[in-house]
Amino acid sequence: MPPTLRGADAATVRTAIQSGDPLPGTAGFAGEVDGALVRDVLGRQPLYVDAASGDWSFEPTALSEPELLDAGTVAENDRREAWTLPTPDVESDHAAAVDAVGAAIETSIREPDPEGLAVAFSGGVDSALVAAGVPEAPCYVAGFAGAASHDETAARDAAAAMDRDLRVVAFDHDDIVRAVPEIARATGRTNAMDVQISLPLYFAAEAAAADGYDRLAVGQGADELFGGYRKVVDPADDHRVDADSVRGATREVIRTLPHQLPRDVLTLRAAGVEPVAPLLHDRVVDAALRLPADLLATGDERKIALRRAAEGLVPESVQHAEKKAVQYGTYAARELDRLARQAGYKRRMDDHVGQYIEALVAGEA
Repeated sequence: MPPTLRGADAATVRTAIQSGDPLPGTAGFAGEVDGALVRDVLGRQPLYVDAASGDWSFEPTALSEPELLDAGTVAENDRREAWTLPTPDVESDHAAAVDAVGAAIETSIREPDPEGLAVAFSGGVDSALVAAGVPEAPCYVAGFAGAASHDETAARDAAAAMDRDLRVVAFDHDDIVRAVPEIARATGRTNAMDVQISLPLYFAAEAAAADGYDRLAVGQGADELFGGYRKVVDPADDHRVDADSVRGATREVIRTLPHQLPRDVLTLRAAGVEPVAPLLHDRVVDAALRLPADLLATGDERKIALRRAAEGLVPESVQHAEKKAVQYGTYAARELDRLARQAGYKRRMDDHVGQYIEALVAGEA
């Protein structure tokens, strides 16, 4: 019988519904409990409802008109309630705030069962922290073949510093052409950005699955929770966010997770592995929400508290390593754009990469 609830046991979710606690000590959940459909406050597990029939599924491909259930929802019949992202008091003691982040992270990264577990590894502090919790797990990094991508170089350096088994997954144009329709169908998304981000995740996961691993630990959530994006540094002057404070902009970015995470989860499942995201555990989220602005991002540094908390868990060179977004650091975006142009979808055309993706999905490219 297929599972009706993922990510937590029914008793925990039932208690969270009764208490209204949005962070009940899980890494996210979704499914059905006592006749109600539920999805956790950060949407760490996807759940879709058919707009026509009312049927539901963990995958959009199982439904004719899938709609993503809002994060934080408890839906029974036509009645809907919601958990909301909490607003805990800010911890003014910097040392205490960093210690709380460190304790939450260290506990979370050591929780996953290492059996059958591999790590998606880019050489940055996020994935290095995840890898530190499972020291025997192999690490996988994807990069375009023959290009010595930023992520591959950073991962090699970090793996050497951490004395880890690194497996480099080289993908080429044929791999991209093969994978794009598979990703698009699994996620229900054909926009260029989502597909570009998904490609290297898919290739790393596919390689791990081929090697016999059925779970892949990822560093998802760290940039959103800990001020990793440049747009939160000076939000009052950045058109990409509405907030005018670092903390406000960080919360705004955190609220994008329910839309982003289904893409990553469904991509990894399509490649044959189940994602494990220790940095998205409720205890880490709670500690991150308490951080003052100057432990999130400044003009000189981002993810400040996270990097300080990483001291002693990862080498100093990795602790302060800077990395590019995965679609750029692996050259996935560059090479997908190149393929689009080679197929006649020129940059002067509106959304030329998106049009190429649609053609691949339709079998017309």
